[in-house]
Amino acid sequence: MKVIEVNGLRKKYRDRFVVDGVSFSVEEGEIFGVLGPNGAGKSTTVECVAGLRVPDAGTVKVLGGLHRAEIKERLGVQLQSSAMPAKIKVWEAMELYASFYREPADWRALIERVGLAEKRNARYATLSGGQKQRLSIALALVGNPKVAILDELTTGLDPQARRDTWELIEQIRADGVTILLVTHFMEEAERLCDRLALIDAGRLVAVDSPDGLIARVSDSQRVTFRAPALFDTAPLTDLPQVSGVRRDGARVEVTGSGELLLAVTTALAMAGVVPKDLRAEQATLDDAFLALTGKKIST
Repeated sequence: MKVIEVNGLRKKYRDRFVVDGVSFSVEEGEIFGVLGPNGAGKSTTVECVAGLRVPDAGTVKVLGGLHRAEIKERLGVQLQSSAMPAKIKVWEAMELYASFYREPADWRALIERVGLAEKRNARYATLSGGQKQRLSIALALVGNPKVAILDELTTGLDPQARRDTWELIEQIRADGVTILLVTHFMEEAERLCDRLALIDAGRLVAVDSPDGLIARVSDSQRVTFRAPALFDTAPLTDLPQVSGVRRDGARVEVTGSGELLLAVTTALAMAGVVPKDLRAEQATLDDAFLALTGKKIST
């Protein structure tokens, strides 16, 4: 069952379309990611889905086309720029948000669920970055939503806090909540998402599972090593398995397909070169995005 359907979505700011003809659907129970660089139009897209912005063209249907007031009861939203008054306490924020819904979740149990029980009486300003994100997720869930929109929820978190947040998101999905996740972190997208919409410069590039996107460049391999400054890369460039050779000082990166590693190491041995820090890597989601858009996502 499709719980979100977006068709031909367009949104203009001044004279520029920041979202231009985006279409995708989200199935019940999945974590669907919207992936792209900063400024790609990801947040504007999901804000249109959440009813916070009005599209200039196209259609957005949530939960079969419920009325806007009904959608607010069934949709939880955590925005990238969300914040609370500095002096409000955790329990006060939860109680306040719960009062907005006809049938809210037990906010006391939710505080326990997101790991903020010990911070129940803490003021918002005293919370760490990870604790603030956990509170924002709890606030998005306090209305017992069928769908949760989470926008860049781990930006600015340290690696441990980020992984703790990922585990929480996986638990939420296990409870049957469909999640629309906006991110520019490749590792986050690969770890959490069942499917991804790649967006670049306001346009939809591709929709597929992470593995499906990687499979589009699955033949691509990369071998990196360090070599003497006078090393001539011509023998590598001439190999049939090699599609490109790039050098940055002593570091050499060879891309290609087939038996790339064997071909490279054989060529190096014949040239009398002993490589240092030799590594072989398969294609990643970052490689897929680069292949599909011609650019990398900087984090």
